[in-house]
Amino acid sequence: MDYLVAMASSRQPRASASGTGSVGAGRAPGSGTAVRIRALLPAMQPSMRQVAEQVLADTGTAATLTITELAVASGVSEATVIRFCKTIGFAGYPQLRLALATEAGRAQGAARDDRDIGSDIGPGDDLARVVEKIAFADARAVEETGAQLDIAVLKRVVEALVRARRVDLYGVGASAFVAMDFQQKLHRIGRVAFAWADTHAALTSAALLGPKDVAIGISHTGATVDTIDALAQARAQGATTVALTNFPRSPIALAAEHVLTTAARETTFRSGAMASRLAQLTVVDCMFVGVAQRTYTNTLAAVAATRGAVGGRRTPVPRRRR
Repeated sequence: MDYLVAMASSRQPRASASGTGSVGAGRAPGSGTAVRIRALLPAMQPSMRQVAEQVLADTGTAATLTITELAVASGVSEATVIRFCKTIGFAGYPQLRLALATEAGRAQGAARDDRDIGSDIGPGDDLARVVEKIAFADARAVEETGAQLDIAVLKRVVEALVRARRVDLYGVGASAFVAMDFQQKLHRIGRVAFAWADTHAALTSAALLGPKDVAIGISHTGATVDTIDALAQARAQGATTVALTNFPRSPIALAAEHVLTTAARETTFRSGAMASRLAQLTVVDCMFVGVAQRTYTNTLAAVAATRGAVGGRRTPVPRRRR
């Protein structure tokens, strides 16, 4: 909660209710072509997936290929390449090639080699190399998540949370910890929120929601049945539903009105549990601070009250002897 204390001490004007501040200004929505391709990859047809994997294998080289060369390298037709381009949001191949070339140029100026440091952890890596790779992957997940986050959707979700009578959060496995983190944050500023990791508890709670409530389902893959079912139940009761996932065309996205996406790449020993968790927490913090800004006075009062309640539970810091 230190950032809320900083909000108070800085005495900056409160953000307007309309949310038309400078957040995200001047940034192209969904920037990062490779990030977008990876997010849409699971939902692609097999032929288009071949093109996607060819591009992701070396985006710099892909930017130098003609449409015919890329089609041959991918083992598909030129028509499939064009369909692939449209699937990921480009009008055609020239636009994709330009985007890849631009991003490849920026990457060349980076001090680090993404293909090396960002590579998978191998059995021969020493501990220093493991630390370096984990730190790089985690930082990249947070940065890429922030870059591609849809600010318009985030704004609608924040506004729904501010209006909500109560908030239900669903997540199992590693996502359950993210749900509990968000519940603790919201509860700390006086918002009624519950985090459900048990499937039966989640479903029964969702059945009692209504139009004044918000339900958020958290799933990295977007394919966790327990979370999808709870979110679908909440939607059936009229609650505003939000999915937080790494894949915008995953099953959980179909069960939600609003979809917020992360951009995390898991590697060996990290499947769905490490970089993805940090990316999810990044979006959670964005939602939380958005709510805190819009309920500024009440938030500061709640933080002060809760800080006072637990203040006596800390051991005094011993003074150093001179």
